[in-house]
Amino acid sequence: MRTFSVSATSLGREPARLADLLARGPVVLDGAMGTELDARGVDTRNALWSALALTAAPDVVREVHTDYLGAGARVITTNTYQATLPALIRSGCDAVAAREVIAAGVRLAEDAARRFGKEHPEESVLVAGGLGPYGAYLADGSEYTGAYDINIPEDSGFLEVHRPRIEVLVGEGIDLFALETLPRLDEAQALLAMVKGLAPQAECWVSFQVRSDGARLADGTPLDEAVAWAAREETVVAVGVNCVAPDVVDRALPVLRACTSKPLVAYPNAGDLYDPVAKSWRAGEGRSGAAALAPSWIASGVRLIGGCCRTRPAQIRELARAVDA
Repeated sequence: MRTFSVSATSLGREPARLADLLARGPVVLDGAMGTELDARGVDTRNALWSALALTAAPDVVREVHTDYLGAGARVITTNTYQATLPALIRSGCDAVAAREVIAAGVRLAEDAARRFGKEHPEESVLVAGGLGPYGAYLADGSEYTGAYDINIPEDSGFLEVHRPRIEVLVGEGIDLFALETLPRLDEAQALLAMVKGLAPQAECWVSFQVRSDGARLADGTPLDEAVAWAAREETVVAVGVNCVAPDVVDRALPVLRACTSKPLVAYPNAGDLYDPVAKSWRAGEGRSGAAALAPSWIASGVRLIGGCCRTRPAQIRELARAVDA
């Protein structure tokens, strides 16, 4: 099983690559998984967050993927952001069962894509393997700060969080990866090195978690330094930011565009504020949605555009219409 273009597969052609799709124009990503699971009655207030649904509510996970495709997303991301071997083992799985849970994240997404492709054979759909940061495993909000007291990449705990998940995703045929919500450059570099070592043919996009000024990663590293690194990496086909407020995307785009000619990626949250202790969100003020800002973002070089936390299929539908327009 591979990351695939449904239409190409059904017609016996070679699967599409993300770089090829981006060369044709903007591509719409999906939106939040955890938010939508909550809205459908699946409790995500635990250390596994949305990953718990891979075993507790797999049909709902598939439905969410399906609804994002119906809303206009053409790249959907596996529900593996917080699905890591140590976290699953801590929750009661043995190592074999934990790997099976991660694999289920791929199978559910690809099943949704395959069903969609049968109904829409003219469309190309890609499935990306979602790789969240070490802070997501810690489940303490530190993906928004990068404040991990570890030595990247040598720390064995760090490697055990990331490497087995990549191994499973590669084993399930994934060759497109979303390295997302990354608050540290050294983590992005270590993650990409693991992906390249396990899947040399892979494509990736890298999206950073940045501070409100749009100029620095969450841990303080200058964004231009991080983007310059990504620009040199052939495996990285798009670079940008995610899970920041839409107005932060506005502030980050000039930095991104100045440092690379690669396609940019932006998938902000809805502009709400996260409380890592209560594991809840509260509404922000003065928010502008991604759909309203999409034309200016596309003019700045964004070619991969979607939503993160607190966005839902309705917002992705609005975004897809704005992109089409």
